[in-house]
Amino acid sequence: MPISTMNRNELQGNMQPTNIFDQYLPATDANYVALTPISFLDRAAFVYPDKTATINGTIHHTWSEVYKRCTRFASALTKCGIGKGDTVSIIAPNISEHFETHFAVPMSGAVLNSINTRLDAEAIAFILMHAETKVLITDREFSAVVQQAVKMVANKPLVIDIDDPSFDGGKLIGQLTYDQFLAEGDEDFIWVRPDDEWDAISLNYTSGTTGDPKGVVYHYRGAYLNAVSNILSWEMGNHPVYLWTLPMFHCNGWCFPWAIAATAGISVSSRHVRAEAIYNLIRTEKVTHFCGAPIVLNMLNSVDEAVKSGIEQEVKVMTAGAPPPASVIQSMEASGFKVTHTYGLTETYGPSVVCAWHDEWNDKTCEQQARLKSRQGVRSPLLDQLMVADPITMEPVAKDGESIGEIFMRGNLVMKGYLKNPSTTQAAFAGGWFHSGDLAVWHEDGYVEIKDRSKDVIISGGENISSVEVEDILYRYPKVQDVAVVAKKDDKWGETPCAFITAMPNTDISEQEIMHFCRDNMAHFKTPKTIVFGELPKTSTGKIQKFLLRQRANDLT
Repeated sequence: MPISTMNRNELQGNMQPTNIFDQYLPATDANYVALTPISFLDRAAFVYPDKTATINGTIHHTWSEVYKRCTRFASALTKCGIGKGDTVSIIAPNISEHFETHFAVPMSGAVLNSINTRLDAEAIAFILMHAETKVLITDREFSAVVQQAVKMVANKPLVIDIDDPSFDGGKLIGQLTYDQFLAEGDEDFIWVRPDDEWDAISLNYTSGTTGDPKGVVYHYRGAYLNAVSNILSWEMGNHPVYLWTLPMFHCNGWCFPWAIAATAGISVSSRHVRAEAIYNLIRTEKVTHFCGAPIVLNMLNSVDEAVKSGIEQEVKVMTAGAPPPASVIQSMEASGFKVTHTYGLTETYGPSVVCAWHDEWNDKTCEQQARLKSRQGVRSPLLDQLMVADPITMEPVAKDGESIGEIFMRGNLVMKGYLKNPSTTQAAFAGGWFHSGDLAVWHEDGYVEIKDRSKDVIISGGENISSVEVEDILYRYPKVQDVAVVAKKDDKWGETPCAFITAMPNTDISEQEIMHFCRDNMAHFKTPKTIVFGELPKTSTGKIQKFLLRQRANDLT
């Protein structure tokens, strides 16, 4: 009998009560595997074994060599008893060994923790203890501060030195060198795949919004997908030549170590971010891509034209951090660079929002184009959802370019959560969205533009500075009665800390002694660049009115 003439009840009676597409189609090893960015290295080594993968001065390694070095390092970690759930930390500049750890550490099943090289010993010690670091890899350049930090840690990690021949300075403080440790591993080691995409692959610490930094845990799925998202949003193509100006300790270099492997590109090391060296590497290594905070772009803009000459290839630049002035973008593009503006947080694997370009904007003036590019943008290809909404009601604001709300994200490009901090994690995910803490407007075309920050975090040269942390240290100075630290706009750094201080009664206090105290008690990049003495504006309940101080700071010449 044709189905069209069957009795409806008979038809329903013959149907199974389950989803017909799931009934006989279980996931198997043949058709389902947990996503891991380590597979990018595996493929690059197989398909392009003899193609250059890393360049660190005169030292070049092919993809086959990088793969073997990573498997040997992972094997050596395993022989030391390091495995799933263990933390391996690294403090190093943007050199090849740092790039390798992004694969070698997860290959052992352990979690990679790349530490900010600009932190002081106390902050580093806190991270080592909070992360329960079992192995610490460190470069000679940071031996003094690392040695001091390790002394503060009760359960001391195995320390491995990177003895980079291109750097002259520092000393070896560990039990053995990176190369010696590498020699203990097996080249044919079968690397460890994650049991689940939700497993932790890396741990990145924020600069701290309330003093101590928070440990942001990344999962394999997010790392894999954000690497692919970077490739798509930046049109990286095959075999890009990527120059490291963005620190690898920042959101795992925005996941670009894994993106470079996925495209079988070249990772070009750059120990220090200096304008002439960057231009030289762009010329000599034929660099096609690099990332940098607005301060880096401004530095590159400020050099003599002769330094910029001789670059024939197209160079794409990705920038994020403090919102870049349109003039900085305009100057970079006038020098022949193609700028892409992105936005994100440590909690979103770095860039998760991109100022995607429209062809019709090509007809606008250079100034208009730069203004459009200075907006944060729309969700990147693999971010599921983005909205600007009222932080209380979670209702989206009008797309009128005027109504202010908080930026919210949702999807696979959001962290697992904060390490050992369930209450803060729960608050960050309240309502089923990640709360960025950044205030913005939503334009009619759907593009987001940040207007202010709901948290008092200062972004200086791409680095987050906790105003609360700086205030806490200043309050330790015996002559300080009240203090408030706010962001002051700066042409070079984007923002710098500005400290408003009320001195203790009947005391004399000078700007110079405050500066000396700060430099002795905090990382230099956190030191206030401006000091203002006087009474602080307060509410009737005694709360300092920081919004008035921000206005006052930006009115200063």
